[in-house]
Amino acid sequence: MTLLFAFDPDQVVMIALTFVLAGMVKGVTGMGLPTVAMGILGSLISPVAAAAMLLLPSLISNLFQFGGGGNTRMLLKRLWPMLLTVVIATLLASVWITGGETSRTQFALGLALMVYALWTLAGKQIAIAPWREKPLSLVVGFATGLLTGGTGVFVMPAVPWIQSLGFEKDELVQALGISFTFSTLALALGLWWHDALPMQSLSLSAFAIVPALLGQWAGTRIRRVISPVVFKRCFLFCLLGLSIEMMLRAVT
Repeated sequence: MTLLFAFDPDQVVMIALTFVLAGMVKGVTGMGLPTVAMGILGSLISPVAAAAMLLLPSLISNLFQFGGGGNTRMLLKRLWPMLLTVVIATLLASVWITGGETSRTQFALGLALMVYALWTLAGKQIAIAPWREKPLSLVVGFATGLLTGGTGVFVMPAVPWIQSLGFEKDELVQALGISFTFSTLALALGLWWHDALPMQSLSLSAFAIVPALLGQWAGTRIRRVISPVVFKRCFLFCLLGLSIEMMLRAVT
């Protein structure tokens, strides 16, 4: 964990608190750990460092969702076109987040977070004809991969797309876990491909596991006493404000 000494103590505390908050959001809502982590860390450190830091906490939490049901084979059979293009596009676009032009990446990250917050707040649902699902899945996966490789955020447009496919509640949770797992692994491979994932970055990512899991544990407790819907709405408004601040800072 020697790379921790590259940050001053205040930054280390902020990084830990960020992952506690991100884990708490995931514990209450079932998603949002990488979104919150990238949104806050992207304003504190470089986007590529933030993306490397969230890999292990995101992967571990999403693997539980990946195998959290008995429908893995069916879901993989249905989601494979999207997953394939997610991986391809993430690898192609990872040059953007590792290219050193942080202002453009930061603006793109802020824009992605804004679109996600506004879309979710609007509660829009997409109706998809069955014969269009596979070709559209390829497009959705490619668009998601471009955003993943460019910003480290992999919720748009994959999340609303998966929510539109008519899965039962448990299937939906597992399908999201599968999508997030593939995106996380593809992002890790893209960072490694461009020499942006040294062992020190993995040490930092390992450091982030503990506060993320503590936050997730706290979030599951909070979910018992407050409405997840109200919590998620407040979280989205905060995310919207953060996205606007990131875009303004990127252009000034």
